[in-house]
Amino acid sequence: MSRDRRQIKSGVGIFSKKSTFNLPVEELFAWHERDGAIERLSPPWDPLRVIHKSGGIERGARVILGMKEGPVRYRWHAVHTDFEKNRLFRDQQTRGPLASWIHTHRFEPVGENRSTLEDTIEYKPYLSTFSKAIADPFIRRKLKRIFSYRHKTTGTDLELHGQFRNQPRKHILISGASGLLGQKLISFLKTGGHTVFTLVRRQPEAENEIYWNPAKGDLDSGKVSGMDAVIHLSGENVSNGRWTAGKMKKILDSRIISTRLLANTISKLDPKPAVFISSSATGYYGDGGDEILTEASPSGKNFMASVCSRWEEAAREAEDNGIRTVLMRIGVVITPEGGALKKLHLPYRLGLGGRIGSGDQYISWVGIDDTLAAFYWAMMAEEICGPVNLVSPNPLTFFDFSKTIASILSRPAVLPLAESVIKLMFGQMGEEGLLSSTRAKPGQLLDSGFQFRHPNLEEALRHVLGK
Repeated sequence: MSRDRRQIKSGVGIFSKKSTFNLPVEELFAWHERDGAIERLSPPWDPLRVIHKSGGIERGARVILGMKEGPVRYRWHAVHTDFEKNRLFRDQQTRGPLASWIHTHRFEPVGENRSTLEDTIEYKPYLSTFSKAIADPFIRRKLKRIFSYRHKTTGTDLELHGQFRNQPRKHILISGASGLLGQKLISFLKTGGHTVFTLVRRQPEAENEIYWNPAKGDLDSGKVSGMDAVIHLSGENVSNGRWTAGKMKKILDSRIISTRLLANTISKLDPKPAVFISSSATGYYGDGGDEILTEASPSGKNFMASVCSRWEEAAREAEDNGIRTVLMRIGVVITPEGGALKKLHLPYRLGLGGRIGSGDQYISWVGIDDTLAAFYWAMMAEEICGPVNLVSPNPLTFFDFSKTIASILSRPAVLPLAESVIKLMFGQMGEEGLLSSTRAKPGQLLDSGFQFRHPNLEEALRHVLGK
């Protein structure tokens, strides 16, 4: 249950959003106290960047955020002015785009296992009294989109974490932490109370950073000892640039060499991590046409299928040494912050979208929040092992995929991109990445009881685009 309200008094606008959550107020408040909460609440269509932070949400803590409005980038400086454990915290703008901004987060218990969160914003633009009346509807619409997203994300995150509340919090090692998925996953795990360590290829700058250099075989086993879980995400980006011979070697080597090093290192530990989750991709299946692809389907015959097959084989050393090993065959992840949607978003907004190739090829996609949730589920649910199709239960042809994006953005999708043009522009990368058909089903996730937040593309797009 949620509501929002707005008032304007003496040039000051007041916006409020209140929601009820089925969990104790202590859990709801603790989630907001943890590192990563700001990032987790950042809407993907209007993301913010934490430039500097001192403290958490206690009185006196400060934060500087990098933000933008359209093409204009700016910094938002804020200080926390009030804090009452399990009741409220308040932050105030000290420098930013508005004349004033005071944000109060108020928490109330409404039963043994129910609580409410009310976000109240008091804001004043740098405008004349007449202009404020014009600007206020715009500000209110923006706040309504943002806080609807924030409350929904808070609730669904806490619901998933709550399913495993009786399990101890874990020490987790992540590679590929600087990538989009790595950054999002770290915030998700930290707000769940877990401790996250990251592998870096430079001199470590924080206690939770561990140096490694896969090309040289450098990884100190003593530094990774004591981890409960290892999540391997690193690998050369496959969608940037044409697949020259050099690029293809980087794609393969970056996955095989790093995976072998990690699997070999953790296999020699005592005690060993309980679980090793290694990324793979639905590219494992190659061009499957209309065939429904399950985790038992064979590998395909093109370049990416070969890469994924060898990638997974490298990870199986951990499995051979008694570590529960999960091979995440990830589909097209839906978020405007990266990947396919980021590249498609602007052309479709301009009305330049349309089918690619015949449009009959299937796309196995998955929302960004379901991606994070599935990694967490695979880590916590001990029955999950082996290949896992990390895709929505509802794959679409590119024709329907294109039509859905255009509908959400209220734009036409009538400009096709022919196969011959794709092959000319992108070469083998375009042929395998854009024209191949993958109709995968998430059999193991569904059989284990995993529930998708956004099983349909329209839901997923509306969530990440604030529509």
